[in-house]
Amino acid sequence: MNKRKCFKTAGAGVTGIVLLLNLGIAWAGESAADESEAGWISLFNGKNLDGWTVNGENPSSITAKDGKIVVKGPRTHAFYTGTVNDGTFKNFEFKAKVYITPGSNSGLYFHSKFQDKGWPNTGYEAQVNNTHKDNKKTGGLYAIQDVLNKSPVKDNEWFDYHIKVDGKQIIIKINGKQTVDYTEPDDLDRPKRQLSEGTFAIQAHDPKSHVEFKDLMVKMLP
Repeated sequence: MNKRKCFKTAGAGVTGIVLLLNLGIAWAGESAADESEAGWISLFNGKNLDGWTVNGENPSSITAKDGKIVVKGPRTHAFYTGTVNDGTFKNFEFKAKVYITPGSNSGLYFHSKFQDKGWPNTGYEAQVNNTHKDNKKTGGLYAIQDVLNKSPVKDNEWFDYHIKVDGKQIIIKINGKQTVDYTEPDDLDRPKRQLSEGTFAIQAHDPKSHVEFKDLMVKMLP
């Protein structure tokens, strides 16, 4: 047996492994850099609700579990009160992955403010509802520019929710497909339900609804 030859072969193998490890680290770093350069910032740490405040109505209806925000139970709302942009957002892009079980209803509020009970009365609601009896479906700007009767996605499947606010314009996309393009009129006489600035909120709608959210991200716009 040629010991020198065996040593060289082993050395080549080690070199190959080191090279692959270095490439893996480089790819991981490149991916993280791409995410950072894109300007996206996480709003949920995947472990607990640090950075979120659940109001006092039914706080057990919104919890964190297995990397997800789980919404299940009587009405309550969780408001983002964390440190990202001091918890106040004006022009932004927001994205999340959402999972809806049959017959469930929820919502994503933006330009909202914390309140301890009741439906949020400031800001707008992006609807989350595939098969609940309410005919306003997923992807609509609730009671402003609705998606009526048929949801663009199915229950029991994760899908992408994207909201963009830029000036007076609101754009909503579901799985990359635009469902809302709304421009708020300059002469709008609706003091609380209009664009200004504020935070995000997640809605627990009713005891029969079970909805999950993950990968909640925001990117600030000028």
